[in-house]
Amino acid sequence: MSPVSIPPPQCLKKRMVVPQRYMFGPGPSNVPPRILEAGANPVIGHMHPETFEIMSQIKSGIQYMFQTQNRTSFAVSGTGHTAMECAIFNTVEPGENVLVGVNGIWGERAADMAQRIGARVETIVAPPGGYLTNAEIEKALSKHRPVLFFLAHGESSTGVLHPLDGIGDLCHKYGCLFLVDCVASIGGAPVYMDQQGIDILYTGSQKVLNAPPGTAPISFSERACQKVFNRRTKPVSFFLDLSWLANYWGCDDKPQRIYHHTGPVTAFYSLRESLAVLADEGLENSWERHQKVAEYFHTGLESLGLKLFVKEKRARLPTVTTIVSPPGYDWKEITSYIMKKHNLEISGGLGPSLGLVLRVGLMGFNSSEANVDMVLEALRDALQHCHRSKV
Repeated sequence: MSPVSIPPPQCLKKRMVVPQRYMFGPGPSNVPPRILEAGANPVIGHMHPETFEIMSQIKSGIQYMFQTQNRTSFAVSGTGHTAMECAIFNTVEPGENVLVGVNGIWGERAADMAQRIGARVETIVAPPGGYLTNAEIEKALSKHRPVLFFLAHGESSTGVLHPLDGIGDLCHKYGCLFLVDCVASIGGAPVYMDQQGIDILYTGSQKVLNAPPGTAPISFSERACQKVFNRRTKPVSFFLDLSWLANYWGCDDKPQRIYHHTGPVTAFYSLRESLAVLADEGLENSWERHQKVAEYFHTGLESLGLKLFVKEKRARLPTVTTIVSPPGYDWKEITSYIMKKHNLEISGGLGPSLGLVLRVGLMGFNSSEANVDMVLEALRDALQHCHRSKV
């Protein structure tokens, strides 16, 4: 055997340095010390009884956060995209009809995922910064007769908080499952999974929950489980197969848990603690705080002469605010200036809002009037110093 020909990388001989930064974009958000400390606990086995107990606590926290009694509630090992694929890959088979409400990039992504597994996908598209009416949704359900309807509750690309009331009943009227993305909204705006007739609901760990990215809470109703467990074909993904995941998380009736994958145990610690933080504050208090801070922020933006992208107040997402990109300015210069001068992240648009908006996320631990004041000062400074075209 010859000696190694690839030498050790010089970059790995230096200690890693990560800067402290104000994470006020659409996610991830800053992680408070309590959650960071939880994630630093010793690694134990992913099949140890102590890990199963932590997983059980996570399930209870998810049920509280989602306001559901669904037994099949757990966290996917991965980001929100993983949960989106878990929901679609398990509930949809090739050739079935899927209807997607598109009010930003997440509807576009859901349509892409469903198409990739051979579904027949139809979309209904909301106007920029707007939302779909229940009448429009019912018309599309009646016409296309899908097995699944997807909707983003908190659309972080456009800053829209989509109304949910009545949609679950419409879906069930037409024999359809209701899938909701609440990655950007859960904990910051009211969601009642059972009362609102939501069949599959998922979120991510890195926004209002303030945990590091990498776990994605999800819940399936009994109606959804019936569809999944009576499939004609296996789900396209072994890793996201609900029958395996439900067993690993102790959501089925089997007496023994079978090894499926090595769960990210330290990420489970962080997620468990983030759910405990939310429980300590209380959902209603968290909703109220996010709404109050958002309204304070909106007033401050208007005092700077800036306009909000979402015109209708009740449709504004309280966790991620979209600001109309100031005329004459390069949005990239604004975000770069604020990062360089204020050590503060805000971002531009995404997908259909690219080039149209600035996005500011104030979520969980970050949602405070003091942080609003910091963002307003940074924006004021940027508008004074960034180049403005006179054309």
